[in-house]
Amino acid sequence: MTDFVNLTADNLETEHLCCIIRTKTKHPGVEAKRKWLAERLKEGHVFRKLDVKGTVFIEYAPLEKAWVPVEGENYLYLYCLWVLGEYRGKGYAKELLEYAIHDAKAKGKSGICMLGAKKQKAWLSDQDFAKKYGFVPVDTTESGYELLALSFDGTYPHFGAQAKAEKMESQDLTIYYDMQCPFVCQTVEKLREYCDENQIQADFVEVDTLEKAKHLPCVFQNWAVFYKGKFETVNLLDVKALQKLLK
Repeated sequence: MTDFVNLTADNLETEHLCCIIRTKTKHPGVEAKRKWLAERLKEGHVFRKLDVKGTVFIEYAPLEKAWVPVEGENYLYLYCLWVLGEYRGKGYAKELLEYAIHDAKAKGKSGICMLGAKKQKAWLSDQDFAKKYGFVPVDTTESGYELLALSFDGTYPHFGAQAKAEKMESQDLTIYYDMQCPFVCQTVEKLREYCDENQIQADFVEVDTLEKAKHLPCVFQNWAVFYKGKFETVNLLDVKALQKLLK
């Protein structure tokens, strides 16, 4: 039997958090994630991982408590399903997703939903894999993002009205972020430094409450970028990608 571990208040400080980051010393992004998770686990958030120091995990939460501008009743929201490197092709993604589906049914949920896009995005879980299990698009935005859902009872969630607006008054570079992803902390630091050095007006907005997340003016997983009043992407940006966007 495959050894999987669910994060709990008791093991959160010692378990590897399954992203690509590898370091023997404490990493600011990983520690920020631990702090964020400590509160989320109390709300029914599930982080299940293979018992290895690798990238093999699934992460989901009750939709009502999920930090995304998606509305619906009695659903689970699937944030992440990742299997990378030497662990691919061994059926781990199948085991993890089937665990989540079984968990949803055992808890009497109406279904599971996740963020997708008409064209697969680099920072989104593999939607083609999810569609093999019956996930289908149930809502969409003008920019091509989709809400995928696996319904058990014929009901469906939807994006919040404000999330579909995808516009804001400010013309400045605006980045919304939270600390769910271990890569966010240093990404914000590097982009903020670049903007300061190049006198680029930028607003970095930390989404630090559920209410803020539920009322964002765009789709959001843990990161969202606006420029010149228009929503651009949920993909994390490095300096090169930011330079391309600003041009």
